Amino acid sequence: QVQLIESGGGLVQAGGSLRLSCVASGRTFSTYAMGWFRQSPGKEREFVAAISWSGGRPYYADSVKGRFTISRDNAKNTVYLQMNSLKPEDTAVYYCASRFHAGTYYSQREYDYWGQGTQVTVSS
Repeated sequence: QVQLIESGGGLVQAGGSLRLSCVASGRTFSTYAMGWFRQSPGKEREFVAAISWSGGRPYYADSVKGRFTISRDNAKNTVYLQMNSLKPEDTAVYYCASRFHAGTYYSQREYDYWGQGTQVTVSS
């Protein structure tokens, strides 16, 4: 079992920044990669970013490339999502997820554990 706790969400004006954190506990030694997804009201949950736990390139959705940065701190079992130049369309509940195996980074079905989510609201 892996437990994921997100934090760092909040209300910010358009153009502002937020940094989300996700702390993992439990069977973290088996983690292969971590990802961030988001869900806006009335929409399906979508991929935002992912990073492998052992290194390698990060992956981003086209909608956040150049604005969001995913990073990890293995010693703290924590993954971060730095969000800059936020837009109202970034408003969503952001979820952290972990997986034990390689595969398609943007596929939600391939993630094994999920956090409860943290709300991000961007005002215009």
